[in-house]
Amino acid sequence: MGVQLGLKENWKQFTLLVIINGFVGGMVGLERSILPQIAEQEFALAAKTAILSFIIVFGIVKAITNYYTGALANKFGRKKLLVAGWIIGIPIPFILMFAPDWNWIIAANVLLGINQGLTWSSTVVMKIDLVGEKQRGFAMGLNEFAGYISVALVAFLTGWIASEYGLRPYPFYIGIGLVVFGLFGSIFFIKDTKHHVAKETATSTIPKLKNIFWDTTWKNKNLGSVTQAGLINNLNDGMAWGIFPILLAIKGFSIGEIGIITAIYPAVWGIGQLFTGKMADKFCKKDILYVGMFLQAIALIVLVWADSMADFVVLSSILGWGTAMVYPTFLATVAENTHPQDRAKSIGIFRLWRDLGYAIGAILTGIIADFFSINAAILFIGFLTLVSALIIHFRMKCRTDGGLKLWEWITNKHQQIAGINNAKEHVMQGH
Repeated sequence: MGVQLGLKENWKQFTLLVIINGFVGGMVGLERSILPQIAEQEFALAAKTAILSFIIVFGIVKAITNYYTGALANKFGRKKLLVAGWIIGIPIPFILMFAPDWNWIIAANVLLGINQGLTWSSTVVMKIDLVGEKQRGFAMGLNEFAGYISVALVAFLTGWIASEYGLRPYPFYIGIGLVVFGLFGSIFFIKDTKHHVAKETATSTIPKLKNIFWDTTWKNKNLGSVTQAGLINNLNDGMAWGIFPILLAIKGFSIGEIGIITAIYPAVWGIGQLFTGKMADKFCKKDILYVGMFLQAIALIVLVWADSMADFVVLSSILGWGTAMVYPTFLATVAENTHPQDRAKSIGIFRLWRDLGYAIGAILTGIIADFFSINAAILFIGFLTLVSALIIHFRMKCRTDGGLKLWEWITNKHQQIAGINNAKEHVMQGH
C-alpha cells in the first residue's frame, strides 16, 4: 500500500511517537520542582544567577541542538537522530543522583539539552510529516500534551518523593525508567518518515524560502512574529522554572505545596493543548497566538501581588492556558508557512531561538532578582511578554485560507445567542 498523509491513516506510528514524547518530557520534569532546593540545601548556592545556571546551560545547549537536528534531519533521517538523543540521555539520572558538586549538575544539563533537542525536535518533525496539512495544529497539540503532561506528572512525583524520602537519590530513579523505555521504544517501534515528506513535496504549492535562517528569524512577517514570540514564551517559562520554587519557599510554602503549584502550570499547559491544537486548525493562527501571549503577560504581572495558595493556583492555571494556546500553534504556523523541504530546518531555527529564551530568561531573571528583587524580575518578564503579544497583533497576517477569524466567530456566536434569547422573549410575550 502507498504512503498516505493524515492522522487516521498513520495513527499507529503517531500514537507511538506521542508515547515516546511522553518519556522525553518526563526527563525535564525530573528537575522541575527540586533542583533549586538541591542547589541551596546541598551545595549552599545563594545567588539566584548561580542557582539558575543549570537552566542557562540547558537552554543554550538545547537551542543549538534544535538547530542542528533541523539542519541534519533530511540528511540522516529523523529516527537516527531520535535514537542518538536517547543514548546521550542514559547518564543523566545517575549524575543527578550522585553528583558530588554543582558542576556535575551543570554537566547533566548539557546532556539533557542535547537529549531534548534531538528527541523532541525529531518527534515534532515526524508527526508533522505524518499528518499532512489539515490537522497539524491538533497533531502538535497531542505532541506537546504528551510532553508537558509528563513534565507536570514527573515534577509532582519528584516533589512528593523528595518530601517523603529526601532530595536525593530516590526522586531520580524515575529517570532510569524513562531512558530505558524511550531508547528501546525508539529503536524497535519507530519508523522514519522520509517517504511522507517526499509525497507532500510533490503536491506542495508553498514557495521555498530564499534564506531559511533569516526568513524564519525575522524577515518573513509571519515566521518572524512566531519566532520572537517563541523566544519570549520560553523566556518567561525559564523564569517560572527557576524562580517559582524560590518565591514559594520565601512565602512559606512547604516542598509538597511547591510541588503541587509548580505542577499545575505545565499540567494546564499540557492538557490545554488537546483543545488549543484543534483551535489552531479551525481559527486564524495569529488570533490564537495574540490571545495566548496576552494571557501570559497578565498572569505574570498580577503574580507579583499573589499571596495565598489559591492565588498561585489560579494564576498558574491562566499562565498554563496562555502557553497552551501558543505552543502547538507556533509549530503549526511554521509548518503552514514553509515548503516541505524547508520545514525541518525552519522548525530547527524557530526552536533554536525559542529555547534560547530559557537561557535569556534565566540570566535576566537572576540578574534582576539579585540586584533588585524577585518581584521586579517577574514584572519585567511580564511586560516583555505583553510587548511580544503586540508584535503579533500588528505584524502577523492571517492566511486567506488560514481559518476563521477568532473575533468574528465570537461576535457571530454572541449575535446568535442574542437572537435566540430575543426569539424566546418574543414567544413568551406572545403567550
